[in-house]
Amino acid sequence: MRVLFWAYGPRGDVEPLVALAVRMRELGAEVRMCAPPDYVERLAEVGVPHVVVGESVLEGARGGLGGPPDPAQAAEGIAEQFAKVPAAAEGCDAVVASGLLTGAIAVRSVAEKLGIPYFFAVASPVLQPSPEQRAMYNQGIDKMFGGALNDQRAAIGLPPARNLFDFGCTERPLLAADEVLTPPRPELDGVRTGAWMVSDDRPLPEELEAFLAAGEPPVYVGFGSSPAPDDAARVAVEAIRAQGRRVLLSPGWADLTLPDDGADCFAVGEVNLQALFGRVAAAVHHGGVGTTHVATRAGVPQVVVPQIADHPHHAGKVAELGVGVAHDGPNPTVQSLSAALVRALAPETRARAAAVAGTIRTDGATVAAELLLETVSRERPSVSV
Repeated sequence: MRVLFWAYGPRGDVEPLVALAVRMRELGAEVRMCAPPDYVERLAEVGVPHVVVGESVLEGARGGLGGPPDPAQAAEGIAEQFAKVPAAAEGCDAVVASGLLTGAIAVRSVAEKLGIPYFFAVASPVLQPSPEQRAMYNQGIDKMFGGALNDQRAAIGLPPARNLFDFGCTERPLLAADEVLTPPRPELDGVRTGAWMVSDDRPLPEELEAFLAAGEPPVYVGFGSSPAPDDAARVAVEAIRAQGRRVLLSPGWADLTLPDDGADCFAVGEVNLQALFGRVAAAVHHGGVGTTHVATRAGVPQVVVPQIADHPHHAGKVAELGVGVAHDGPNPTVQSLSAALVRALAPETRARAAAVAGTIRTDGATVAAELLLETVSRERPSVSV
């Protein structure tokens, strides 16, 4: 069986499909992935063939994207999918997509033309609209992007498509999220599998190992592929030092930099967080679905400083579970972050974090991979329509 994966977005949108692709390959499927150039190194690490499609997500974020959709730019993106995805999908038995909706509706159209079952994965179900909201989403997306999509569909002999939110996301998407962190919403339909994570066995860099060995466990700070507050690094370093702790700072897409060259601080690049989070005293982060899942599974106390999208949900859930603290708002001060750290570093928080860690599922990618293999082999793509 051959499966094409397509994703466009920040790490939280792409990484679950990486995990699913790796697991399906282990189960005997041939896999490949269409993704933007930001993920060349990541896909090479796990040995998944990469077809570069789309502009750099990081460069787009730095250019100020993320506001209202630009119909002209979306039309260019739709056209690119029609130009590049057919060759990647040729000979495949299924297509699994996640991320940017304007790209997904084009990818589903290509799958339709080739007669390939199409599935859509949602890494953060809290962002799914309610049934009432879906009607509004469909109307708005049809108005903004229907013309561009249907022009491309007509060029390859397909009839017009409508209700494009439902068309791209499907009626029953695959929900790649852990039920502890994202409990089911009864009003929403989807196929729950647990979170999709790659088991990461990469060793930590020697320099990082040396820093960890040189003192008490530090506090990690990082905002991943999210924006970060102005002066976030200075505020975090001062707040962590106020607790007598050392600092591990991850620059992330926000390009955070250490405010000084103190020996109690270390800037860490792209590393194995699954291994690192077991070695730190606490993790201060943005609340992205991937980081929150890894931190919770590692049993590390958390301080979540939510920035956008699903971050407030994860901040609230971390606080509700007792495994950390939800910072009040996206812009911490030294005083507010210090207060949050006092609570996160308390022995009772660490004990609770360790207890909850054992409840996080580790088999989500396997569940999803076996479901897809069975569904496609029986030619019954019921989860995608």
